[in-house]
Amino acid sequence: MKKEEKAERIKQMQVLVKNSSAMFLVDYRGVNVADINKLRSNFRKDGINYKVLKNTLFKKALEQVGGYEKFNSQLVGMTGVAFAGENFVAPAKIIKKYFDESKKFTFKGCYIESAFYGADQLDIIASMPTKEEIMAGIVGSIAAPASGIVGAINAVIRDLVSVIDEVGKKKAA
Repeated sequence: MKKEEKAERIKQMQVLVKNSSAMFLVDYRGVNVADINKLRSNFRKDGINYKVLKNTLFKKALEQVGGYEKFNSQLVGMTGVAFAGENFVAPAKIIKKYFDESKKFTFKGCYIESAFYGADQLDIIASMPTKEEIMAGIVGSIAAPASGIVGAINAVIRDLVSVIDEVGKKKAA
């Protein structure tokens, strides 16, 4: 690879890093091509960009961006990188599911925003709720008091109608 090509690849990697809210490193040793394609498809469905990058070039890109020093020791062997946008939980869920099924596609570590999480924290990250789940919970929390208010108002109206009906019956009798 020529020097110009390397420089261009490093720039492309820097753009990926800067536009990502999270980066997940995996060791894809032992994963066959069909499974890699299936994993890429799963990543794409959730808006995740999965790349196999040359470790030395990726290290240079990270050094130039700055703040990702803990990845240096992880960038050895067969490394794949999942770049996540807003949904930083999705890569963890996909990686964990595949690893649990095949014992391959080993999680090495990740950066979410500027925080580093080691290989031992995949289960914790994968168990976190997604953005959609959090939003559904918020909407449910907002809707619950509103439905309670409607129920209380209906109860008051029902009691008022009942009282008026009883008064009407007494006057008629």
